[in-house]
Order: sequence, then structure tokens, then C-alpha cells
Amino acid sequence: MRRHRLALPALAAWAVTAVVVGLPGAELPVAVAGWLAAGILVLLSPRAALVALAVALCCTSVALHPRTLPERDSYAVTVTQTVQPGAGSFEGDIGGVPVLVLGEPPGERVAIGSVLAVPGELMPAEPGDDRAYLLFPRGAPEVLSGPPWHLAWADGLRQRFLTAADRLPGDGGDLLAGLAIGDTSAVGPRLDADMKAASLTHLTAVSGANCAVVIGLVMLAGGALGLPRAVRVGLSGAVLVAFVVLVTPEPSVLRAAAMAALVLLALGSGRPVQGIPVLSLAVVALLVADPWLARSFGFVLSVLATGGLLVLASPLAARLERWVPRWLALTIAVPLSATVACQPVIVVLNAALPTYGVVANILAEPAAPVATVVGLAACVALVIVPPVGELLCALAWLPSAWIAAVATYFARAPAAQLPWPEGLAGVALAALASALAVLALRRCWAVLCLALLVVAYGGVATGSRIGQALARPPDWELAACDVGQGDALLVRSGDATMLVDTGPDPAPLAECLATLGIGRLDLVVLTHWDQDHVGGVDAVVGRADRVLVGPADGDAARIVGALAAGGATVEQGVAGLGGVLGSLDWSLLWPPPRGVEPGNGASLTVRVGCASGCLTAVLLGDLGEEAQRRLPAVGHVDVVKVSHHGSSDQSEALYRELGATVGLIGVGAGNDYGHPTERLLGILSAVGTLAERTDEHGLILVAPGPDGSATVWTER
Repeated sequence: MRRHRLALPALAAWAVTAVVVGLPGAELPVAVAGWLAAGILVLLSPRAALVALAVALCCTSVALHPRTLPERDSYAVTVTQTVQPGAGSFEGDIGGVPVLVLGEPPGERVAIGSVLAVPGELMPAEPGDDRAYLLFPRGAPEVLSGPPWHLAWADGLRQRFLTAADRLPGDGGDLLAGLAIGDTSAVGPRLDADMKAASLTHLTAVSGANCAVVIGLVMLAGGALGLPRAVRVGLSGAVLVAFVVLVTPEPSVLRAAAMAALVLLALGSGRPVQGIPVLSLAVVALLVADPWLARSFGFVLSVLATGGLLVLASPLAARLERWVPRWLALTIAVPLSATVACQPVIVVLNAALPTYGVVANILAEPAAPVATVVGLAACVALVIVPPVGELLCALAWLPSAWIAAVATYFARAPAAQLPWPEGLAGVALAALASALAVLALRRCWAVLCLALLVVAYGGVATGSRIGQALARPPDWELAACDVGQGDALLVRSGDATMLVDTGPDPAPLAECLATLGIGRLDLVVLTHWDQDHVGGVDAVVGRADRVLVGPADGDAARIVGALAAGGATVEQGVAGLGGVLGSLDWSLLWPPPRGVEPGNGASLTVRVGCASGCLTAVLLGDLGEEAQRRLPAVGHVDVVKVSHHGSSDQSEALYRELGATVGLIGVGAGNDYGHPTERLLGILSAVGTLAERTDEHGLILVAPGPDGSATVWTER
């Protein structure tokens, strides 16, 4: 079809650019070959010449982009994102060369466009990374200058809006700034995990679709005022530029802005507008401007979702109209089309299917443009008439709170995410399913194949889950959740459950609790305040009755406040504190009341005791060798939670004293720390303790055997 003839050049340029940016030195010969091919083919095959031309333009851009920097003692870094105090890293550029600064920023908020003096050392990033270098500071950065005027105005609006949104309650207040101005700093880990689980991540920040809504409203308002077309187009262009500056040029916003600019040009010249040619031209233009977008997941998903809507939504709605009214058919077709187009890429990021994703999008999507438009109006009004701005913020909170409530509801629903094969097999299977879904609109055999695929998947997934559920020991007493590079360990006796640490992220912990059927938690122990032990705490807010914490450090105040607000009693844990958990007893062995600094060496260390017929255990947190040596006599236990994910900082004498049958190691696959270390594994082997690792085995359950010994079940 003629309207699709630009799609092939765009796809070819995209594919070649994605390869070339990862092969330094390849861009110049490929660009030369592209220009030569375009010149030769222009008379022989104009369509093939277009493909060669698009490839040549993108590869030439790669060659012309600066990607090298001289070594210096200090660098002037222009900040390209708003930097909050305490951020561990931030984006910037040095003379147009993109860098990632790894280290503490200044103690004050730094606006986009500000220039910092950063003393440090550069290290080249991996080929294909959108940043050319990593910058490791050797000292505190110093602010040299604020943002230029054309960026400063937007920062002022953002600051006022963030202050107003911060006063609004709950998840709606946290999400509003992202929906209106693209600032997601208030979105906590729990809400972020819920948005992902419900397939609503694209609504966490301003989406490209809202860009089209804003420009459409400007054109309609201009028409209602009787403005000439040229004036309306010019005004829309100005608003478009201001919108991109305000919400920051994220990939989806750039894609939408490029398409909107092309549409405005077409309208200004009186030419007809077609979706696929506009999308194709926008892709090529953006890849020429920034070739490294070719590898950006945000850009890929935005383009695929838009392409899915343009190609699939109309025929899918026509099919659905046979059974439902047209408005409902369109409502279903839009999110379903985007899902079909994006799913092969989404499984790369998360090997799971959001069970309620389409339904959640049907319910939440209509609220997003309302929150964006009213929020943007509030931005302006807060400067001109602050009371009106406050009122508009409150109104924008309503759709924002609705979106957050939809995400939370479906993220907590049973089987919110269905398992999917990982790696290349998972991508290939998702691509096959998407292709069959497209063909099913016109081919009956594709409908049959898709139905067979769905039935086969359902049978395998259901059988796998049932098999796992039946194989899990019903009398397990200890469970090591697979939460990545972190710890989250459950101790259970009857109906009573204790959780020790939460891992780095709420989502895997919430999944583990759901898998094991854990609702309430009688006791939560936060051994210390490192992110890999408390980062998932939002998953237990509102579930915990009692919480024990170590010496305050890091984000302790916020976490304690959230737990207390959720109804938990929070207490300071010290050696000697103890209690009962069902038929088990527990006690804290460490830390002493005084003389220990916050951190790994102050980890709350729990001993679980048992009279008979159950297991004993010691859970060591992240204690190092020195603290382990200072522990009081523990004696033999059945299970030890290995300290610090299996680091080398261990006391062999302690592990020999414990003589545990099983050693549980909470560790992430492919972690950068080398955990568990050879030294630790050697210690466990020497003392006869079986090492069970979450990176290799997933969820690990330990139950008492018939003779009182420990038996182990693993997920894989």
C-alpha cells in the first residue's frame, strides 16, 4: 500500500542504526555505502534508493556525533535531568557528549540546564550505550551556573507544581506530577511496582498521546476563536515546543512531538495527513537527530504502540463491532492493539504477562489526558493566580488518584502476572503470538493457530503452577524469597509468620508473599537500612503488626513513618529482646544497646528456637567477621541465613559452631559483587553445610523431615 511505502526505509534505518551504534568504527563505511547505493538506485529503483538514503542519513549522523573527550582534572557538566539531593547518579553532557555521573550531587536541588564543575575520572561506557562516558567524581560537584532563560522558566513552573502536588494525599498526589509534567520523583517503589504489574507504566509519566491531546485542544480553541489556519498552526507549534521543554524530552514525548510537528507542517501546507508516513518520517528524523534512540526501550515501545494503533486498532474494532457497540469496540481495540505490538519487547524487560493489562488500560487511559491537561493548566495558574492553581491541582488529583487505584487493585488481584519463558525463546514466542493476532484479523487459519497457542500456553502454565504448588512442602518453616540481590526470609509456625528483611524492591517480595499465601505478618525484622534489605518495605506496609528495626540510618525516618501509618507497632531491636512465634521462640543476639555504629555491623541477628519437631535457625543479616566473632555462644542450629549474601567477610569459627545442615544465601544472578564468594562457599563445604542460593534455585523452602532434620524444596 502507498501509505506504507515509507515504513520500510524507517525500519531499515532503525535496524542498521541499532547495530552500528554498538560497533564503533562501522558507521563511516556503512554511511559511504548507503550514499553510493542511494545514488546508484535513484533511477533504477526509487523505493530502494529511499531505504539506502535513510540508512545513509542515520549512519552519517552517528559519525558526526561527538563521542570522545580529553582527560582533565575537572569537567563542566551540563545537567540534563533535575537532580535531587541524595541522588546516587545523574545524567549530563560535556560539550555535547552525554555522560552519566556516578556519585553524590550537590546538597541542593539542581535544575535542568545548570552547569556543574565535577572533578573526577572518565571511563568509556559500553558501545551502544546512549552515554559515551561514566564520570566518577573525586570530590563534591560545584554549581557554576543555573539554567539558561529558555529552560529556567520551565523549572520555575515545575517547582511550584511539585510543591502543590506534594500537599495532595495518597498515591494520587504522588502520581500527579508524573502525569502532568513528567516528574516521577514522588512515585515510590510500591506504586511503581503496581503500575508495572497492571501494565500502566506508560502512565507513570507524561505519555506521547497526551502531547497530541494538548496540540489538538490548541487547534480546536483557535478554530473556536476564528483564528486563521496559519495562526493556529504557528500557535500550536509554539505550545508544542513549550510542552516538550516543560515535561522534558523523554523518548515517547519526542516521538509524539516529532509526529505533531510533521502534522502541523502538513496542515499548514494544505496536504493530507496519514498516520504511517508521519510515524515513519518521525522515526527517521529522530534517529538522525539522536541515533542512540535506536536502542532506547522507551523509544521502541512508543513507536511500536503507535504503529499498533495505526495498523491494528481500526480492523480490530471492526471485528469487535459484530458483538459489542462501536464505542466499546474502540475502547477495547486501542489498548489491545498497543499490547499486541509491544508484547515481544515487554517480555525482554519482564518475562511475564499482565493478566489484567488490557482491562486496566481501558479503565485508566481515559483519565490520563484529563490529569495532564488540568495539571498543565494548574502549572500556569499557580504563577498567575495561585488559588486557582491550587484548585486545579485538586481537580487533577481526582483522575490521578483513579489511575493509581486501578493500578493497585489489579496489581493485588489473583494471578496478576502470568509466567512467560525468558530469553530469546520468550521473545520469539511473544512475536509469534503477536503475528498470529495480526493475521487473525484476515485469516481463519491464524485464528485457529492463535487459539491452539493460547490453549497450549494455558495448559503448560497452569500445569506448571499446579505442579509447583503440589510439590511445595505444606509444613515449611523457613522460606528464602527470590528477590534478586537482597534478603527476604520468612519464618512460619502454624498461622504465625515473621519476615526478616524485604529485599530491594516491593514487586518480587509481593509475588513471593502471594505465592506462599501470606497475608498478615505478625513480626517484621528490618536488620539494617541498606536498600537491598529495606527497599521492598512498601510491600508490607499495612500487613505488619509489629516491626523491629536496628539503629537509625539512611531512609529510616520515612520507612518507620510509613510502617506506623500502616498500623504497625515499630520498636528498636537490641540483643536480649525475644518472643514467641506459634510453637517457635525467637530472640535477638545482636546488636548490643551501645557501642555499635549503624550499618552492616549493627544488623539485627535473630535466633529461632524450637522445643521439638521443628527447626532451629540463626539469621545473620549482613554481619561481618568481626561482629560475628563478638556474638554470644549460639550452639548448633539446623539452618543458617548466610551473612551478607555470601561475601568473604565471614568467621569460619562461627559457621563451624553452628554446624547447620542448610545455609540459605539471598543473592542476585550475575551480581557485580562476586557473591557468593569462593571463600564463603569453601567455609560452608568444610563445615558440612549445604549451600542453597536464590540466584540458582529461586524460591527455597525448608521444612522439618520425619526424623527432625531439615529437608529442602527449591523452585528450580
